[in-house]
Amino acid sequence: MTWTSSFGKGSGWLLQKIVNGLALSRISPNTLTFIGLLINIVAAFFFGYARTENADRMFLYAGLVIIGAGVFDMVDGRVARQTNQVSVFGAFFDSVMDRYSDVAIFFGLLVFYARGNRFFYVFLVAFCMTASLMVSYTRARAEALIGQCKVGFMERPERIVLVILGALGYRWDVMPAALWVLAIISTITVIHRIRFTYEETVRRKLVPAR
Repeated sequence: MTWTSSFGKGSGWLLQKIVNGLALSRISPNTLTFIGLLINIVAAFFFGYARTENADRMFLYAGLVIIGAGVFDMVDGRVARQTNQVSVFGAFFDSVMDRYSDVAIFFGLLVFYARGNRFFYVFLVAFCMTASLMVSYTRARAEALIGQCKVGFMERPERIVLVILGALGYRWDVMPAALWVLAIISTITVIHRIRFTYEETVRRKLVPAR
């Protein structure tokens, strides 16, 4: 057994123990989802209140807090399944809270760059926020029309990982690179989904070909 498989097995075991404990507490999965949003808002405050002289420390805190919020993202669905509380509304609520979490994190970065008069990065973060929302929206809208649209790479886990890497590596100037990658790949994903949806609607004759 390799160290990576051992780590994965250990992480899975620990995650399941957390799920078991939360299931015994009878906490609502929707409550866990909302707690995840609140934790991401804390990360946004760390970003927004960072100053040049303490930004490396504040960004480190923000990155660690986002990792903590990710635990709630991973367990809410598992707790719902383990306690037979899976519902259509739960899936809807989880998706809505995820969008608010994304906006909160990017808003914190917007405030940080605006306070430092780094207006190009204000624009870049705003673009990343818009592109991230469009990645989710295009999938949701497409799946309302054609049933499934999972094409493209930059899903929410990938976006969160990039933000975490940028935050933890702030002192090495990783955040600008992370934002550029996020902006470019998210845009490519949106274009890919638009094209895929168009081709599917034409193939199924849902709309006349143009």
